[in-house]
Amino acid sequence: MKPFTDEDVEIYIQTKVERRHYLVSKAVEEVQKIIQQLTVEISYKATRFQAISNSGIHNENIKDQPALLAKWSAMLRGKRPFHPSIQVLAPSQFLITVPLRGLSGYRECQLRHWRYYTVHGAKLLSSVRDPEELHQWLEVEQFSKSLQQWHETDVNIEGDLVPAKVLIVFREMVEKSIISCNLSSKVTVLESFSSVVRVAVETSESQVEVELVPAVEIPTCWPEKARWPRCLKRWPSQEKVQCIKSLGFDLLARSNYHWQLCFSRAEHILMEGLDEDGGCRMKCFRVMRQMKEDVWCAGNKPVITAYHLQTVLFWTCEKYPRTKDWRCFPEAFLRLVQKLHKCVSQHFLKHYFVKNTNLLKYANTSDLDLVASKLAVFLENPVFCLD
Repeated sequence: MKPFTDEDVEIYIQTKVERRHYLVSKAVEEVQKIIQQLTVEISYKATRFQAISNSGIHNENIKDQPALLAKWSAMLRGKRPFHPSIQVLAPSQFLITVPLRGLSGYRECQLRHWRYYTVHGAKLLSSVRDPEELHQWLEVEQFSKSLQQWHETDVNIEGDLVPAKVLIVFREMVEKSIISCNLSSKVTVLESFSSVVRVAVETSESQVEVELVPAVEIPTCWPEKARWPRCLKRWPSQEKVQCIKSLGFDLLARSNYHWQLCFSRAEHILMEGLDEDGGCRMKCFRVMRQMKEDVWCAGNKPVITAYHLQTVLFWTCEKYPRTKDWRCFPEAFLRLVQKLHKCVSQHFLKHYFVKNTNLLKYANTSDLDLVASKLAVFLENPVFCLD
């Protein structure tokens, strides 16, 4: 069979990619409405949590910082619609961050000390392991302003804000609020082997699994662990780098002891204006994402998510920064797929901002090998599935 043509690409985009965009946008809108109702109720019951509509520029923790609000408003003006709390990992798998209230004025902790407690507060003879590169401890004293509730023992052990304890409180609020909002027919809390909070949300088209993640939004500084940009890189521009780093980062409660660094605002700005030079980067990404969902890694809980593909795109943009590298779609697309194939085959994909982190470290290797074999078949005979 012949490699794909421009006509093949356009047909694929019209029949598959645009249909996906419509369905996912509709699901995002429905899920957002339901989770907004749920988190508004949670915020009434527990002041430490905010509604998801308060994410980003609307966060109550920065309402007394007019200069920061003005800067963010200027940066986001004219951009495509952005739901700062919602990540679409797959059409039926979302991650939604729930902003926490009453923690502001963050500063990095310089001193290292050992912890000898379990998440339930019992004493340990040996210390808890250090956080991995994409994670960190979080002490309440790292904030110049903090609500008294963050000092209480239901979330705090020896001055540390403990994600597992925050998640226990949050899960209880989710379960109570589903009932008080009469959402039992639309939202179901899923069983989990860890402390994370997952719910199934019924939409008009399908069921979406949503991980609800309490998040400390830190818009005032860039973390020391994210040593970015790397020296002598031409992409992104210095102007965009400064813009991105001024948006800060978030800390997510997704594990027992350590908070996970998250750069969703930075990643959104990177994706914005990708093709201001007339290139085809976003087109390549959208087609690759569709092929991943149709052929290479389908299913409700794929081992490779849209986030992995976005990371592959960032690394490829950095390696090939010139406009001419993104003029010819077939060449650019195959280069992107080759990068994905290399990462999946080697079970290794570096986080874009914290490069010592392997995003595939805990992925099922058999699943990765299956995806790698499908990618290899495509690269040998690059044709699109139009069925």
